[in-house]
Amino acid sequence: MAVAGMPVGLSRIPVAAGLALALLMVPVSGAVAEPKPTLAQARKKLAKLNEQADQVVEKYNQAAEKWKRARKKYRTLNGDLARQSERVAGLREELVSMAVSSYQSGALTGWESMVVQPDPAALLSGLAAADQMAASRARSLTAFGQATKELRTNRDKAKEVLAEADETRDELAEEKAKADRMVKVQTKLLRELGAFRQGDPDSAGIQYNGAASGNARAALQFAFAQVGKPYQYGGTGPGGWDCSGLVQASWRTGGVSIPRTTWQQWSWGASRKVSLNDLQPGDLIFSEGLGHVSMYAGDGKIVHAPQTGDVVKVVPLSAYGRRLVGAVRP
Repeated sequence: MAVAGMPVGLSRIPVAAGLALALLMVPVSGAVAEPKPTLAQARKKLAKLNEQADQVVEKYNQAAEKWKRARKKYRTLNGDLARQSERVAGLREELVSMAVSSYQSGALTGWESMVVQPDPAALLSGLAAADQMAASRARSLTAFGQATKELRTNRDKAKEVLAEADETRDELAEEKAKADRMVKVQTKLLRELGAFRQGDPDSAGIQYNGAASGNARAALQFAFAQVGKPYQYGGTGPGGWDCSGLVQASWRTGGVSIPRTTWQQWSWGASRKVSLNDLQPGDLIFSEGLGHVSMYAGDGKIVHAPQTGDVVKVVPLSAYGRRLVGAVRP
């Protein structure tokens, strides 16, 4: 007899068989693949990754700058140490020469030889020479002692700076490893989205035809000439750039020396800050968290090196994609 509400064909299936069929039709949670994220979800994830990458790259750049300073300091001290060592060696030879000369002259080189002089003038001359020789020897001894002390001090300083450089090198390697991992994740997601841009290290860029003049125009002309080149974290050109490396090189062309990293650039511009409502071509625009910087090109546009998997490009400021914290006019 058919069960009310059940199709006639299915009513004839034994109860046990029906239960088995029902169990087969229930999906097993462990065997079901994760649903593929939608395009919107993937882009949201990428935006978050880009913000994280900004901070990681900034820390890498900071460590790289610290390493350069430590290495330069060590090289300077090491050069001073080499020169000081040469001076100490010269003074040592001078003292040895004095000692040998005194020994070869025999015992009658001091008062004994002078008191037997029959000529008073010769006696006075001998006394003056002896006094002068004693003063010269004293000066040499004093100079040798001081130079030796300075040598020891400089050697200790060089050892400390070398240890600092080694520590900074390890810090740099750690930050680089973090950045490499972040780049790998970004690249994978961008390729899945079909949005990865390789860029051309030899790109001739585009021409700047904006209203900027003077130093700002020179800076923007340089930046526009980099359009199409790949973003590369830690990149300072000429074949690849990161955001702060690009603006530093651009403004260097414009005759203005600015620091290397975004944090340093923001700090450097503490007395040069301008309102985001009063931007002029060439102004540097910083994102919240100071992980990214771009250059205002005029007409509501910016030129910047965005992030991994992208290229130096000119885009509307409204499409910046990051929360802004302020601007600096070099």
